[in-house]
Amino acid sequence: MKNSCILLILILLVSCQNTIPKHEAVNNLFKSDILKVIDEVSKLEHLIELNSSTSQLQKQFLKAHTSYKQVEMISEYYFPVVSKAINGPALAEFEENDGKTLPPEGFQVIEEFIFPTYNSQTKAELLKEMGILSANLKRLDKVSQTNELTDSHVFDAMRLEVFRIITLGITGFDSPIAQNSIPEALSALENIEKYNQIYTENSEDVSFQGVLKTIEQAKEYLKKNTKFNEFDRAVFIREMANPLGKGLYKSQVSLKIPFIKETRGLKTTAQTLFDKNVFDVEAFSAFPDYETTPEKIELGKLLFNDPILSGNNSRSCAFCHHADKAFTDGLEKAVSLDGQSLVKRNTPTLSNIAFQRVFFSDSRVNYLEDQAVAVITNENEMHGSLKKSVLALKKNANYCIKFKKAFPKTAIDEFAIKNALASYIRSLSDYDSKFDEYMRGDKTFNLDEIAGFNLFAGKAKCATCHFIPLTNGTVPPSFMKSESEVLGVPDKHKKLDPDLGKFELTKAEIHRNSFKTPTIRNIELTAPYMHNGVFKTLEEVIDFYNDGGGNGLGFKLENQTLPEDKLNLTVLEKKQLIAFMKTLADTKYSQY
Repeated sequence: MKNSCILLILILLVSCQNTIPKHEAVNNLFKSDILKVIDEVSKLEHLIELNSSTSQLQKQFLKAHTSYKQVEMISEYYFPVVSKAINGPALAEFEENDGKTLPPEGFQVIEEFIFPTYNSQTKAELLKEMGILSANLKRLDKVSQTNELTDSHVFDAMRLEVFRIITLGITGFDSPIAQNSIPEALSALENIEKYNQIYTENSEDVSFQGVLKTIEQAKEYLKKNTKFNEFDRAVFIREMANPLGKGLYKSQVSLKIPFIKETRGLKTTAQTLFDKNVFDVEAFSAFPDYETTPEKIELGKLLFNDPILSGNNSRSCAFCHHADKAFTDGLEKAVSLDGQSLVKRNTPTLSNIAFQRVFFSDSRVNYLEDQAVAVITNENEMHGSLKKSVLALKKNANYCIKFKKAFPKTAIDEFAIKNALASYIRSLSDYDSKFDEYMRGDKTFNLDEIAGFNLFAGKAKCATCHFIPLTNGTVPPSFMKSESEVLGVPDKHKKLDPDLGKFELTKAEIHRNSFKTPTIRNIELTAPYMHNGVFKTLEEVIDFYNDGGGNGLGFKLENQTLPEDKLNLTVLEKKQLIAFMKTLADTKYSQY
């Protein structure tokens, strides 16, 4: 009976699409698709109650989760909090405002009950999770009833869904165990097609026809290549996903639909994730006064290389951040200001770190300005004082001129110092590597590099934490949050490293031994690796992940977020993975 009602609703909706505004037609389809997800989840719940077989449960779960892909685009766009409850990672989350740890819920939690096999002894717990999922879907249905769409937002959401397919879909992010990512990407693509046709039906516009052709090509490719580990993501992104993003952009222009005017990490005019300057560095600073200018960059570079900011005038920022090493120092840990002891952690790269929401390995600050202050005032690093630095800089005629150019409305002050330094660091984010040029169609990869990328975004699961294209932990496609992970990194004695990481700040057990996911841009230049510099080579790093992290080494970490299952990478695959990672080096470093 339910199916008959849903079919009738769809028929009525389609017949009315030509008489109502396009965005309303999209909204009506979205609301009807929510009912389909609710129905499929209800069927799964019923099968669990009937003590059905593992294969029956798995089949229905995949059907239900695939149906969610039909609502994902609008749901994630307008209702991100509800969407996370429905389809977020199966990991607990700490709410810093109230100091509480919230358990995970939704499809990915349920997936762990049913795959790889279902244990009937967990039936009561599974049904509880099913009840939570059903409640959240009904919540989505309720909030959708009063939500209003616009044409601009629909097209924005369609391009973001293409980017979501690239970054979270075909990488296996939300199907980590079942590995049903490719069929689900097809469902998400069909949803884009369905909404796009509402706007372009019966039109002869070349850009519209191009989009339909690209979607059809992509659908056929996904249908013919369904195996997760064998799927060629390089071909799919370059030849189908990127052209689709460009096509949707051109269609929006042709339809004279305005682009969203909003400052955000990924620009609202992005045609692909790999366009030159597609990320807005200012959106990651968030304050108008922080805006980067050439004058600030020039001043920041001078300050960065001048020991005047340190307490004893003996050390500059450049002491630990060498330009020829992608602004690292090549050491496990830098030598403290006293010349004898070592600082707490490995020196991180400054190249391409601007596109993050938190900084330092323990995520303790949110802006580059605060990072600069923390380093300058740290007694083991520079042991300086911004207040004293202001007085010293005011006595320097050259600096007075430079500050006046960079900050014409204010005198030399503490804000100007930290903002100039942060502006210089923001300028170190270029994204002009061989990988970027390959994705833009300007360069070619050899066979090992292609295979390496497909491993990175597939079997090796690197891209589920080091998200494409930034390769850091800033979560696409909104890029509003930077994640940390519990890997179980060993020390040099092959025991769990005693550094507690983010736990020292939050005191939340889920953050014990948790560290921010850094960028792996220029990784060939930034050895040694990890927060403690324990691994000297990329080969060692890959072996660590291949073995399942700390738990694979026998550490028994209950809160490890890295899957402990072995990746089973072959010797050749490890070499191919490294071959790809070497393509992430910015071209400016070729001079060194």
